[in-house]
Amino acid sequence: MRRIPTGSSGGATGWWRAAAIYQIYVRSFADADGDGTGDLAGVRERLPWLAALGIDAVWLTPFYDSPMADGGYDVADYRAVDPRFGTLADFDRMLATAHGLGLRVIVDIVPNHTSSEHRWFAEALEAGPGSAARKRYIFRDGRGPDGAEPPNDWPSIFGGRAWTRLRRPDGTPEEWYLHLFDPAQPDLNWDNPEVRAEFEDVLRFWLDRGVDGFRIDVAHGLVKPEGLPDMPKGYELSRPDNREMRRPYFDQDGVHEIYRQWRRILDSYPGERVAVAEAKAATPARAALYLRPDELHQAFNFDYLGAPWQAPVLRRIIDASLQANASVDAPTTWALSNHDVVRQVTRFGGGEPGLRRARAAALLTLALPGAVYLYQGEELGLPEVLDLPEEVLEDPAWERSGRTDRGRDGCRVPLPWEGPTAPFGFGPVGTKPWLPVPEGWRRLSREVQASTPGSTLELYTTALRLRRELPALGAGTGGIDWLSDPAADVLTFARSPGFACVVNFGAMPIRPPLAGEPLLSSAPVAAEDDGSIRVPPDTAVWLRAAAAA
Repeated sequence: MRRIPTGSSGGATGWWRAAAIYQIYVRSFADADGDGTGDLAGVRERLPWLAALGIDAVWLTPFYDSPMADGGYDVADYRAVDPRFGTLADFDRMLATAHGLGLRVIVDIVPNHTSSEHRWFAEALEAGPGSAARKRYIFRDGRGPDGAEPPNDWPSIFGGRAWTRLRRPDGTPEEWYLHLFDPAQPDLNWDNPEVRAEFEDVLRFWLDRGVDGFRIDVAHGLVKPEGLPDMPKGYELSRPDNREMRRPYFDQDGVHEIYRQWRRILDSYPGERVAVAEAKAATPARAALYLRPDELHQAFNFDYLGAPWQAPVLRRIIDASLQANASVDAPTTWALSNHDVVRQVTRFGGGEPGLRRARAAALLTLALPGAVYLYQGEELGLPEVLDLPEEVLEDPAWERSGRTDRGRDGCRVPLPWEGPTAPFGFGPVGTKPWLPVPEGWRRLSREVQASTPGSTLELYTTALRLRRELPALGAGTGGIDWLSDPAADVLTFARSPGFACVVNFGAMPIRPPLAGEPLLSSAPVAAEDDGSIRVPPDTAVWLRAAAAA
């Protein structure tokens, strides 16, 4: 038996250390006014459903004033609600309703870049080269004859190069500006004290309104390396899953000074306000640096999120994550999906096999020590929508890739709530949502699943209830004890007191290596004459196990 420690052994408390947090992609969650776009009033109306699901907090994607070049991650005003989503009064009512239901609210903050329609960028364009306004962003002269080549060879995350050259009204070319994402998202210069002061004020604006924390977009990207060097040699030859981490503009040490100051701001407010980093780093040890006691509270675990359905790979990731975070006494987070990745039902094979694996993965995830993030619709077993018509695609990656990368719209299709026809209660009768909802989602709607024994919604609801009730789950009191071979097609671990989780990844049924009463399973398990159980392929079981005590 091998024990893996957690980051919660030092006696620290905090609601966030074992929370179940539900991500709301506001645009696709619920539409109260029937314009086809989800809004804050729609969120408020549906919050009781989430309270009944059993989550602890919600995380809302950006609802700020934005031209929506990247789904709201291009912010024009960080202190205003976009009219598509409502008003500040709508936000306040939604927040009050959430708190009344016992739900905390985390909002997105987008500090790496603004919208090109932000007043600061308009001032920079008007002011010209060398101005104080331009020093809020990253402007540079080009290379080569007449500065016709970009300042370096950095690629954009969305395809193409990460630089765009400005032209004067008469057509004369001048400086280039940096945008790691879309040209409509110019990168800020975090070496500029004015930028730092502005975002500290933005944090206080929302904290004063009562938010419980922030999810920090591109937390690893704010600080750029001195001299803006070219990409490392061999970058294009590296594995696709390793290329992003080899980009010189990510995970610079200077970001930690920023987050230490943000932590001081968060700690100055009552009620345990928190911050979670969307921080992509080359190793779990690098990611853990964001979680030192004077920095942020959580960081997303992208290694786990992107793992294939393979027991040895998942075990290595679980071990490495727990060990790295234990070194800074921080909890580990676990997630199977979000608004940027293919939904797990499709990622794990699609159809019934994919759904079966996704249900098993849910029980594995909810049994691990730490906090868990759920993406809207995964509790319904929604698949990725792979056949959206080209004319409705809005993800900027679609155009910037030359229409070869369909982008992330397939995981952002509006949710099915109730009713016999699409869009299944997403909005009032007659609503045409911004992305079409498949007619086949009728059987996956929340209304249908709420009255269907054994549904995916029932599985999640029961698992979240047990996660709250059983003392071994959530943060727990210690690590996990592995009871299976590292190379086997099965993961079996115990948590004290009296709990075990068994996940069969193989092609044949198995008998768990310990006895116990089944508490919950992702698919039916067979009872043997001797009182043991037989776990089918692609199935997870929670056991009340005396051997785990």
